[in-house]
Amino acid sequence: MGRCGFSPRRDNLSKKIFALVDCNSFYCSCERLFRPDLKSTAIGVLSNNDGCFVSRTPELKKLGVKTGDPYFKVKDLCKKNNVAVFSANFSLYTNLSDRVMKTLATFAPRIEVYSVDEAFLDLTGFNPDELVEYSREIKRIVERDTGIPVSVGVGYTKTLAKLANNLAKKSKKAGGVVCLLNDKHTEAALERTQIGDVWGIGRASESKLKAIGIHNAKDFKEYKNSKNILKLLTKVGLQTKEELEGNIRLNLEIVPIKKKEIMCSRTFGTPVFDMKVLRESISNYITNTAEKLRKQDSSCSKIEIFARTSPYKDVPQHFAFEQVILSGDSSNTLKMISYAFSAVEKLFKEGYEFKKAGVKLTNIVNDTEGQLSLLDENDSPRTRSLMKTIDLINKINGPGTIKSAACGVNDKAWSMSRNFKSPRYVTGYTELPKVT
Repeated sequence: MGRCGFSPRRDNLSKKIFALVDCNSFYCSCERLFRPDLKSTAIGVLSNNDGCFVSRTPELKKLGVKTGDPYFKVKDLCKKNNVAVFSANFSLYTNLSDRVMKTLATFAPRIEVYSVDEAFLDLTGFNPDELVEYSREIKRIVERDTGIPVSVGVGYTKTLAKLANNLAKKSKKAGGVVCLLNDKHTEAALERTQIGDVWGIGRASESKLKAIGIHNAKDFKEYKNSKNILKLLTKVGLQTKEELEGNIRLNLEIVPIKKKEIMCSRTFGTPVFDMKVLRESISNYITNTAEKLRKQDSSCSKIEIFARTSPYKDVPQHFAFEQVILSGDSSNTLKMISYAFSAVEKLFKEGYEFKKAGVKLTNIVNDTEGQLSLLDENDSPRTRSLMKTIDLINKINGPGTIKSAACGVNDKAWSMSRNFKSPRYVTGYTELPKVT
């Protein structure tokens, strides 16, 4: 028996069925979860340094605010309409995302976490006639257990499931669930979906397809000249067409693909003139990337560091780049910071106001495949254990609970502007919601 009493079919010939569960206006929903007084209020979440809108509720969309709109351009509109504006609070969003994904994992034997707010579920073997009700149950329980509203789309391929999910979000009649498991419903859905709304079709591809008379997903599916599609959109575009035809070209990726590069860069809230402050920022970026490196059980042997002035400001311009080759593969934060310091000394120049800096780790390998060094000490089991312990403490108590002194006492001199940030409701003991 499946969860909630639904019985999967056991015949081996049953077609593969995919479900895409997508959180609605995820960042905004996370903010609204702890602010029930904003239930019917327009909400928007801003990007780093409170720049552009990256998440909007339907109420904000109705006001004409688009994703990517700079906040300063619509600031008066937001004030006039009492829009609740928040700075990005990624520690909150990541925590709630984990809760959503753990809940979804109870509904299917296989799940692919596609992004922070999306996951594909393998529902192969379930009776298609029961999947509308089962999808509604998924939606109900996720919302009950996490407080995050979701939409569910079901289809015979990942692309069709994505298309179904988009329709589920837009249709009030659907109630947040659309299943495209019969030809009649699928054809109608394809005809309603503009070609630019198809998963994987960007603006450039949309223009190319419209030039040859393809305006919606149905046109794309029924287009006969596959060689022309291959020429215009490469293999990826042809795969999308074949997925719309019901042919599986994209399977679930159960095991996350390890990153070959890991990067952290930030635009400073205020310009940086001092090398000590620049060192602190780079130390924090190294700390961030090294933690991600360890999370995927990897090490690296090259660190790339850059710092630049603002190209949008009438000031002397300077872009500096340095790379450091480690003597042996490592994921030791302290060791990597010491290497990075030598690069900072080379790229820093007096008299320039640095506005952005970043770090990129490359030459990444699995921990078990690292190159042994004859010139320096490799990461010992004790060092690895120390790093893992620090990671665990920071995960439980919040980022930066334990960090190198090189990161500085506070980040006021170089941190991003986040003037509308909500409390760390679930990742900081001092910021827990108060009950009166």
